[in-house]
Amino acid sequence: MRAAVLTAFGGPEVLEVREVAEPRPGRGGVLVEVRAAAVNNTDLWTRQGAYGLPGHPDALAGWRGPVAFPRIQGGDMAGVVREVGEGVDAAWRGRRVLVDPALYDGPGDDARPIGLLGSEADGGFADAVVVAADRVHDMTDSPLDDEALAALPVAYGTATGMLERGGIGAGETVLVTGASGGVGLAAVQLAAARGARVVALTTPDKADAVRDAGAAATADRHLAGDELTAAVDEAVDGRLDAVVDVVGGAVLSTVLPLVGDGGRWVIAGAMAGPVVEFDLRRLYLHNVALVGSSMHTPAHFARLAADAVAGRIAPRIAARYALADIHAAQEEFARSTHVGKIVLLPGA
Repeated sequence: MRAAVLTAFGGPEVLEVREVAEPRPGRGGVLVEVRAAAVNNTDLWTRQGAYGLPGHPDALAGWRGPVAFPRIQGGDMAGVVREVGEGVDAAWRGRRVLVDPALYDGPGDDARPIGLLGSEADGGFADAVVVAADRVHDMTDSPLDDEALAALPVAYGTATGMLERGGIGAGETVLVTGASGGVGLAAVQLAAARGARVVALTTPDKADAVRDAGAAATADRHLAGDELTAAVDEAVDGRLDAVVDVVGGAVLSTVLPLVGDGGRWVIAGAMAGPVVEFDLRRLYLHNVALVGSSMHTPAHFARLAADAVAGRIAPRIAARYALADIHAAQEEFARSTHVGKIVLLPGA
C-alpha cells in the first residue's frame, strides 16, 4: 500500500510517500481502509521535532518525546472497516467509521491520552491503518461525508476536551483565541452548538468565516496590550465566563483580568509563546481556574462521535489533495492563509 512515511526529524524531505507492507489486524484490532485524512499542526511539529523535552525546550522530540522511525504520519482519518482481527465482531466489516487517534493510559471513559496515531503508532496517511476495535465509532447514520468526518478527530477532539474540561455550557460567554485555525474554529462551532455566546480572536480577513462558524463577535488578534483588552471587553459586553486558548503567549496576562469570578481559562496550545508572565492575584482573588488540556478522553470523543452522527457539526473543508501531494498540502497548511481543514484523499 502507499503511505506517507516519516524517516527522521527535519524538513519536508524526511517525509516520503512510498510503498510499504499493508498491516494485518491482530487480536482486538481492525483494518480500516482510509477514505480521507486531514492535516494538523501535530503532523508538522512531529516532523520538525518541535516539541522539545523537559528542561531542554529546543531538543528535537515528538509530543511525547522520542519517535520510532520510520513512522506513518496522520492522526485524522475516516474510512471503512475492511478486516477484523480475532475477538472482534464480524459485523464491523464494511462499516463506515471515525477513528479515535488517541492512545490511552488505561481503560475507562476518563483515561488520559499518552500517545497519538501518526506519532507513537502508525497513522492514517496511508491506504489503510490498523487500529484497536474499541477506538472506531460507527458512522453509518452520519450525514457527514468522509472528508468532513476526517476533519474531526484531532481538532474537534481537542476542542471537545477543552470544552468538557472547562465545563463550558449554554448561556456563558466564551472567548476563543486562534479562532480561524483547526482547533479554534472547532471550538467556536462546538461552543456555539452548546448554546454559549462565542467571541473570537482572529484576523479581520477571516472574521466572516469565523462568524459563519458560530461566533457572535470577533476581535482583531493583532491587537496587543490595552487595545486588545478594550476590544475584548467591548466584544464580551462586560461578561467573560471562560477562555478557550490555543495560542498562549501575552494574551493570558492581557485578558485574564476580564475573566469573571469562577471563570475558567483552558489552554491547549502555545503558538504565541510557551513561557508567559501574569498576575497571580487575578487568578486566586477571583477563583479562576487555569486548566491544561491535551486532546480528549474516550468519553469526550464519544460525545464528538454522537455529534457527528446527529449532524450537529459541519466541518469546513479548505482544500483537498491526493496523498501523493502531501508536501504541497503541508506547505499550504504552514502558510496559515486557509480557514478550515486541509484533507488528503489516499484513493485519489
